[in-house]
Amino acid sequence: MTQVLTRTSRAIRKNRSGLRSVAGIGLAVILIGLAAFLLYRTLSRYNSDEIISSLTSIPASRIAFAALFAAASYLCLTGFDWLALRYVGQELPYRKVALASFCSLSLGHNIGFAALSSGAIRYRFYSRWGVGVGDIAKVILFCGMTVGLGLIALGGSALLLRSDLAAQITGLSRAAVIAVGIGCLAAVAGYVALAAGLRTPLRIRKWCIEMPPLRLALAQLVVGPANFACVAACLYHALASVGEVSYFAVATVYVIANATALISHIPGGLGVIETVVSYLLPSGNVIGALIAFRVIYFFVPLCIGGPLFALTELVLNRNKSRATKST
Repeated sequence: MTQVLTRTSRAIRKNRSGLRSVAGIGLAVILIGLAAFLLYRTLSRYNSDEIISSLTSIPASRIAFAALFAAASYLCLTGFDWLALRYVGQELPYRKVALASFCSLSLGHNIGFAALSSGAIRYRFYSRWGVGVGDIAKVILFCGMTVGLGLIALGGSALLLRSDLAAQITGLSRAAVIAVGIGCLAAVAGYVALAAGLRTPLRIRKWCIEMPPLRLALAQLVVGPANFACVAACLYHALASVGEVSYFAVATVYVIANATALISHIPGGLGVIETVVSYLLPSGNVIGALIAFRVIYFFVPLCIGGPLFALTELVLNRNKSRATKST
């Protein structure tokens, strides 16, 4: 009887493991397919000849610098996850954190609704590595907070440094723009003050939020703005090849436009780049710059992250299946 129960138990665990493996692979295929479709829809307005001629017309040095800053942005994004895991008391090796971060965000950037799309992929990775569901939710929230802090900090600085350009974009008076910029930086300072002085969870209605230690909060204020600064630099090098623009002008317009995209969860920031271009180079031939930026920042990472995610699903599921058989 004992042997029968043991065999039955093993069979049940094997079936459950098999179902989870199929579900995981199915999720990978769906997310990769959705990201590829949305990116294809964005690039489908251009034919292959336009894409090739546009890219070849841009100096190789500009392409190289744009790619360098795109890579730097994704490197900053791995810092989001690394800090978030320390926030919840988990210390995974950096190579695992970088893998989970890159796979989730290379797809999430193209799908939109980052908290859900990239969050689902983060769950696939971190749950296997012993991180609980509650902690994974905190990781996703922490990463979202880092994105918000980066946007607010860089946006506030841009509003103050280029208040004239920001006034043109928003339609507000220059005084109102400056006031908003000061308010953004004051909010960042308030976050740091809470992290430094608040020792009990912050309660907002039914929500209970534990502030990170001061060192983590300060680190958020480094990697958050650095990420957006790198993305703006990537876009700047693409645009500078077809017109006279300054980095600070690109950063200012990009941050303001990107805030709208984040609120509306637009896949791949669709419309953000067009908004930047319409203000900075309204009469220029910028098709090549638009294509170059989308290919470098969205298409290339997707071509790497998508297959990498699918491969890790196969490898990790196979290793788990072997471990199950041996028990």
